[in-house]
Amino acid sequence: MATQQEKNAAAFTRQWQERGNEKSDTQTFWLGLLRDVLGKGDDADAAIEFEKRVVMSRADGKTTTGFIDAYIKDTRVLIEQKSRDVSRDVSLDESRRQSGGLQLTPYRQAKRYADALPFFEKPRWIVTCNFAELRIYDMNLKRPAESPEIISLDELSSQAYRLQFITDAGDSHIQRETEVSIQAGALVGLLYDALKPQYREPDSAETLRSLNILCVRLVFCLYAEDAGIFGRHNMFHDYLKGVPTNKIRIALRELFRVLDTTVEQRDPYLADDNPMLAAFPYVNGGLFSDETAEIPPFNDKLRTLLLQNASLDFDWSTISPTIFGAVFESTLNPETRRSGGMHYTSIENIHKAIDPLFLNDLNDELESIMRIAVVRTREQRLRAFQQKLARLKFLDPACGSGNFLTETYLSLRRLENQVLRELSHGEIAFATEEASPIQVSIAQLSGIEINDYAVTVAKTALWIAENQMLRETESIVQQHMDFLPLKSSARIVEGNALRTDWGTLEGATDVLYGGLFDTPRDTTAQQYDYIIGNPPFSGARIMGSEQKDDLLTVFGKDWKNVGNLDYVTGWYKKAADFIKGTTTRCALVSTNSVTQGEQVAALWKPLFADGLHFDFAYRTFKWQSESRKMAAVHCVIIGFSTAPNNKPKVIFDGEEKTKARNINCYLLDAPNIFVEGRQHPLCDVPEISMGNQPIDDGNYLFKQDEMEAFVKAEPASKGLFRLWYGADEFINRRPRWCLWLGELSYNELKELPKCKERSDAVREFRLKSKRKPTRKLADTPRRFQTENMPNGNYMVIPKVSSENRFYVPMGYMDESVICSDRVMLAPNATLYHFGVLTSSVHMAWMRAVTGRLKSDYNYSKDIVYNNFVWPEASEEQQAAIAKTAQAILDAREAYPDVTLADLYGKDMYEFPELVAAHQANDLAVLSLYGFPKDAGEGDIVSRLMELYRDKVQPCRV
Repeated sequence: MATQQEKNAAAFTRQWQERGNEKSDTQTFWLGLLRDVLGKGDDADAAIEFEKRVVMSRADGKTTTGFIDAYIKDTRVLIEQKSRDVSRDVSLDESRRQSGGLQLTPYRQAKRYADALPFFEKPRWIVTCNFAELRIYDMNLKRPAESPEIISLDELSSQAYRLQFITDAGDSHIQRETEVSIQAGALVGLLYDALKPQYREPDSAETLRSLNILCVRLVFCLYAEDAGIFGRHNMFHDYLKGVPTNKIRIALRELFRVLDTTVEQRDPYLADDNPMLAAFPYVNGGLFSDETAEIPPFNDKLRTLLLQNASLDFDWSTISPTIFGAVFESTLNPETRRSGGMHYTSIENIHKAIDPLFLNDLNDELESIMRIAVVRTREQRLRAFQQKLARLKFLDPACGSGNFLTETYLSLRRLENQVLRELSHGEIAFATEEASPIQVSIAQLSGIEINDYAVTVAKTALWIAENQMLRETESIVQQHMDFLPLKSSARIVEGNALRTDWGTLEGATDVLYGGLFDTPRDTTAQQYDYIIGNPPFSGARIMGSEQKDDLLTVFGKDWKNVGNLDYVTGWYKKAADFIKGTTTRCALVSTNSVTQGEQVAALWKPLFADGLHFDFAYRTFKWQSESRKMAAVHCVIIGFSTAPNNKPKVIFDGEEKTKARNINCYLLDAPNIFVEGRQHPLCDVPEISMGNQPIDDGNYLFKQDEMEAFVKAEPASKGLFRLWYGADEFINRRPRWCLWLGELSYNELKELPKCKERSDAVREFRLKSKRKPTRKLADTPRRFQTENMPNGNYMVIPKVSSENRFYVPMGYMDESVICSDRVMLAPNATLYHFGVLTSSVHMAWMRAVTGRLKSDYNYSKDIVYNNFVWPEASEEQQAAIAKTAQAILDAREAYPDVTLADLYGKDMYEFPELVAAHQANDLAVLSLYGFPKDAGEGDIVSRLMELYRDKVQPCRV
């Protein structure tokens, strides 16, 4: 059922067929489009301004007046209108002489007007139109002219939503492609779920294989009929609509056989027997070659779902192959289906990696070429640039559904289409396949992926991308180019990337569902220009045995601390080995753990010593898998290479982009220093150690009400309870209670049956452990595994604290309190030590080198505290710091009912006394180190690392 907008758009199209004069019809055309198609109604007149006057500068220093055909203020849309010739459509690529003698295309003319407007009126969008076609230029893009969206009048009824930006300041049409892709994935999911129970053995491996093949083939057919690949819209639907439900499986089998057969090899009588079937083209590529794949019987529900919901009611041609590929793979992937979410990486996040790696440079190069005034020279350079694009080779060694490769291909083809647009001027036509203007190919892309369904989808997504870009090229060179039969293929293989030769792809297999898009593999060793990707994330402590073996294969058993490395580090090491001695540049996404804590030195120190360096980096951000079930991982992106690189190094941190002299392994503009774990402090300061670790299955820990109930049942136990603080209890000022039986004799315990019951339960719990040391602890059930109960007052440092706090809340406890292993204890720490540790200087060091839990600070003794270089301070200076430190503690006491979580949270400004006390302490500590009072955190860390380097070089720990 057509929507009202679609009906209005269809009527508008009929009204403007074969007509349109710039002088007499512009206002009527645009008012009608705004009023009837885009829903402005009676507000259309007020929304648009015609013949807007603009004053422009001339080369001779004088000014000239021009008039913008139409301008929409609310959404900042500038419209340049041209006439429609009665005999032909006037090309929007055509240059025409303007007043003053300039030869300008409609876009260049509009851009000239745009440049003359004041800043607050500069257009967000430029639209050029000739009544038959609209071209939309997004001025937020770095190169808006390179790839305009194009909507013809004939397709307006189905594409009107893409013009919503004209009246909708929220740019809703930009999200439409994403929304359509998710809807397409949902349709595949419905088809999958409806097809599966129709098989005789729904859960068998052979059924799942056949089901996945069928889903891929159906998606091909649904997309092909909407994208015009089959030759006619709704061709797949019309072929099946007259087939009885119980014969659909047979009809599909016959269709798949025909699609896999060249026209010359088909039954010569097919056109007589079944002309609709004979009209389908030959596909090639092996997509339909496997006749062993089972097709189950259809029922009426399946018939409606396929022919009505998935075919008639949905337009597959507008999906984003980058996003849809991942969503499609989520449907076919049993693990993803069990998790209940459709997962995909946003295009924005993909560009965080590929833009600084190669795309920004290519864009800059093209822009530089476009500024060449001599036409012949410019065109020679454009052709050379196109050839360069066609020579680039890319590898994604953990490609999943191929979204990095797909977006890379789309980006290259958009650049190529911009070249073709500049070269053709709407006049070049290519009559033969050999003379095709397209040189960029998906064959330039290689990928390795361990899941067979992901490999299949990756090739499908690239095929969709190839078709979409072909259609765009057709509009530029003004000639139809056949997409079928398929002629090229990306080199995407199924295999374990850490055990596969990246150069030859040996160790992987091309055997996919039905040989989908298979081509004979070129076993010649390849070198790639760029390696990109988002390898799998598995922490060192949660990896399976196979993954651990994978890492040992890559690193070797002699690599120091390989057991503490996350799985993703294998890709960094393998990439570093592969690119050594080449000009290949890489960009990988990984968890931020590779730039924090103990992994830093373990991974990067040997690689840096072997010539690796960072070219750019994104500091920690949330890498979101945009899905119904959101999954966010705290990630970094690291661009690296081994060849000399004179380009400026860049660090991205949130919205900030900073040029750096060097990017070290902590992603800081600082020297290449590796902070390694040490057991004792580098300077003469108190030792710190973790608190108590009971290993008691919770038998000795009580909430307030639980403790009171226990004491009521056994009053003699009251004196055995002591306050218990871990990081959470300390920060939230919400202590628990600990039943401490460690100093009781056996006879004393016998008099306390409930306490003995707890002790016996701890013993049983420890005896059941798989760890021998824990079972040994069963001999002393009243003692803790780790005991740390200092005499006198001691300082407490929470091991884990929110990243949203500028300061990690620290404080003091007395000897009556027992602290857990979730905090670090410093028994001999003075107020001076407290002042330095709670200062902005120490916090900067901590943020730079500490490990993280998700994104929260994970304060460590061996990395953070023991490697921190303390300032040289006289007794007088130490006394001054002690005074500012005491002021911090006093300021806290002014808010006894407010938790440390709140005092140091996002509303810290609500507590001005505390803020002032910290600021005074910060200034005093900065002064000790010789830092200016306005020193930035990056400068502080850089200097601290230099101090660390100078301090540690003569040491051997």
